[in-house]
Amino acid sequence: MTNLEKNRQAKDVVVAEIREKLDRAKSVVLVNARGLTVEQDTVLRRSLRQAGGIDYKVYKNTMVSRAIQDTDFAGLTEHLAGPTAIAFSYDDATAAAAQVSKHLKAMPKLEFKASAIDGMVYDAAKTKAIADIPPRDVLISRLLGSFKSPMSSFARVINAIAEEKGGAKTPE
Repeated sequence: MTNLEKNRQAKDVVVAEIREKLDRAKSVVLVNARGLTVEQDTVLRRSLRQAGGIDYKVYKNTMVSRAIQDTDFAGLTEHLAGPTAIAFSYDDATAAAAQVSKHLKAMPKLEFKASAIDGMVYDAAKTKAIADIPPRDVLISRLLGSFKSPMSSFARVINAIAEEKGGAKTPE
């Protein structure tokens, strides 16, 4: 086997690794992490790992470009310029963006490049907006709370009407 064949084989392994992550991912966030210190990068990686359901890695743009061809993430190709780190979010579509966003103030050199969710590609500004969306469980809790509030008010009104018709005095 020649060096060229070995090199091609090694690249194919990396492309397959990226493709496997893309197949499982609910969203992908591209980040420009150029200029981060080793300590800052370590803090970011640890935070993403501890959040759960997020992989963060730096790949060559050519490998990513090959891997995202013919996928829902193909629109990210135009954002693959310069050093690019990728955060794959497997459980919650907004989790990777939210976790990266937590570090933007402390790490001014860290910036969003783009993201993709359900085949839709978003630029840096829209990715920042996505990062501000609360997690799914919080949204569900808020929705259920909004259902409960009108029902509770309705029940109090009905109770008050029943007490009036029954002749019972309402406490003052």
